[in-house]
Amino acid sequence: MVILIVEDEPKVGNALREGLEAEGYEIVLALTGEEGFFHASSRSFDLIILDVMLPGRDGIEVLNTLRKQGTQTPVLLLTAKDAIEDRVLGLDTGADDYLVKPFAFAELSARIRALLRRNKAEPEGVLAISGLEVDSVRRTVSREGHRIDLTAREFDLLEYLVRNHGRVVSREMLARDLWKETARATPLDNVIDVHVARLRRKLDDPFSAKLLHTVRGVGFTLNEEQS
Repeated sequence: MVILIVEDEPKVGNALREGLEAEGYEIVLALTGEEGFFHASSRSFDLIILDVMLPGRDGIEVLNTLRKQGTQTPVLLLTAKDAIEDRVLGLDTGADDYLVKPFAFAELSARIRALLRRNKAEPEGVLAISGLEVDSVRRTVSREGHRIDLTAREFDLLEYLVRNHGRVVSREMLARDLWKETARATPLDNVIDVHVARLRRKLDDPFSAKLLHTVRGVGFTLNEEQS
């Protein structure tokens, strides 16, 4: 499990990182809202722990932007404010839980476990975007009522892109999360590009509106047709 911590107090952030790493989580620590937003936008996480009071771009702004982009990653807000209106604002913006400072590490750990269980327990169902339907249980795909036959790898690739709908997915993310290649000793860029090209032919070529787009020099995104 990979957790992003966005906390501007280095002492607090490092303490959280050490404690959670001791529990077996992989931790990425960001000290500003801008840095946290960059990490959250460029790779996938199982959970984001986000401090509200951050210099520059604050936690509420970061959360609001991520949700507008379609990020569904569970978010646990940390704040020194205990007013009801502050909690309501955070939850209405899209936070999944709220923890007021100071807090016991045991409570934080319990909240994290609950959020991860909740997220894992949610039914997969059918993912639908602009006439495209991906059934992750039956592993079937259709678009505008027409069945699309994919290989196992093509299906995994499409499902990953759908779950990151609206976000740019880099080749590094695909290599790590789908091909399970972390060292990158042997670049997989050509292999990935071949699979994306095959998927695009099946997914987009028969239809006027295109969903799968290449972002030059960055990666790929699944989105409604771009100008």
